Order: sequence, then C-alpha cells, then structure tokens
Amino acid sequence: MFIVAYRKIFFTIGALLVALSVFFVIYDGLNLSIEFTGGSVVTISYPEIEPVREQIETAISEVVVDTATIRSVGENGYSIRTRFLEDSERVLLLEALRFGGEFVVIEENFSSVGPSVGAELVKKTFVAIGLASIAIVLFVAFAFRGISKPISSWWYGGIAIIALVHDVLIPTGLFAFLGVVVGAQIDVLFVTALLAILGYSVNDTIIVFDRIREKLKYNEDKKIKQSLEEVVGKSLQQTYARSINTSLTTSLALLALYFFGGQTTQYFALVLLVGVIAGTYSSIFLAGPLLVTVEKVLRKRK
Repeated sequence: MFIVAYRKIFFTIGALLVALSVFFVIYDGLNLSIEFTGGSVVTISYPEIEPVREQIETAISEVVVDTATIRSVGENGYSIRTRFLEDSERVLLLEALRFGGEFVVIEENFSSVGPSVGAELVKKTFVAIGLASIAIVLFVAFAFRGISKPISSWWYGGIAIIALVHDVLIPTGLFAFLGVVVGAQIDVLFVTALLAILGYSVNDTIIVFDRIREKLKYNEDKKIKQSLEEVVGKSLQQTYARSINTSLTTSLALLALYFFGGQTTQYFALVLLVGVIAGTYSSIFLAGPLLVTVEKVLRKRK
C-alpha cells in the first residue's frame, strides 16, 4: 500500500523527469544523423601507420567546411559523417586524408542519403510510433474488456499510453543532452530501441493490470468489498518483485553490451537501458496508482 498511499510523490518524480527531458529536447534539440537529415558517411582505414586524430580532423575541415562527425571503428579505422558529398568532394577528401602520400588510406565504405529520403524516414518514424501506440491502446482495451467497474477498460489503455510517453521521453531527453555534450546522434538504431522500449514497457504494465483484473474478478465472484486503492496496493505488492528482477537481469545484459559490445551498439544499449529503467518505474509507480487517481476523480464527478 506504500506506493499507492504516496503516489503523489512518485507522480511528481515522474513529471519532473519528463519535464526535464522535454526541456532538453526543446532547448538543445535532437542531433539527427544523416539517415534523417541527409548526408554522407565515409569509412576509412589506415593499414600501416595512421595519423593522430587531430590531423584527421584538420584534413577533413579543409575539404568539408561544415561540421563533420568522426568515430573510431576498430583499431585503425574511422567513420566520417558529413553533409552530402559529391563524387569530386569525396575524392578530394580521400586525398586530404593521405596527407600528400605520407599515409596509406583505404576507403572501406561510402554511402549517401539525400535530404528527401531523410525527410521520408522522419515521417515513417512518427507513423510507426503512432501506429504502435494506437495498437497498444486498442489491445489493452480489448484484453481488459471484461472490466467495467470501477472504471472502464479504455482507461487502462489510456494510462498505458501515459506510461509509454514517460518511458520514451526520458531516453529521448537524455540523448538530446548527450547530443550537445558528446555528439550522440539520433539514428535508425535509436528508433528501433524506442520501439523495443514500447513493447517491453507495455508488457510490464499489462502484467500489473492483469493482476488487478484478477483481484477485481475474484472480489466480484466472492462478493468481497474492497476499494480499488486496496486492490491496486495488494496487486503491486505481488508483482513489483517480479518487475524489478526482470528489469535487473535485462539491465545487466544491456550493461554488458554497452561496455563490451561494439561501438556501433553502445548508444543502442544505452537507450534500451534507460528505457527499461524508466519502464519499470512507470509500471510500478505510475500505472497502477494512476488507476486509483482516475477512479477517485470519476467518483467525485458523479
């Protein structure tokens, strides 16, 4: 009953985290990768001796006036993200990275994305997240259609979406902040991680809701009178150990992926890790207590 009794404190914590995330997104903006903005990626390697990073940055700035992002790949390789490069500019860039023949450089890969393709991907990203959210509301409302008292099953779906907004905004706000501090970029892997968070979080929330449904049905069959506050409190007591243990084991796997995995999956693991923690918090401290708050508000209006 502790969580339900002090739900206003947990609501405040969740609201502050969301507000802080929204602030970072609005104030700092999102550092979108070339998949969304359009641009070019050149992957190079130095099979023999390689120049220091500062030399590479200087050589790139001489050819590409705009800001470029450089990321180490393997032991002697680099991935360079720039604005859209023409073929002639790509040749000039490779020549600059050879430093007049002083170093041998191999172009491992070159790819470009036009601005129109990036804009289309942004649109599809919003459509994917929107459709996933609508499908979740419909599924939750359908799965809990047998519950009409004390509140309609549609409220379960609506509260699940509120929890999901919380779970998605927090890692997004973190990446808006990291985009300024360390140059973290929003790419396709980030979107994939957000969609995975949606599925993970709603699964955790549904488990809590399902236990509440079982208790409500049991009380109705046995004609036991209990307030929704009591039902939610006892349901949370029976499920939060499972939620925390699941989150802990998942977080350990993601930490291993972050520290020991490849550099390309580091940010992916970080997004999932933050999303899993936020999802566990929302399923335990927000979803159930929100049901109690909604029920009290609806009862006062009658």
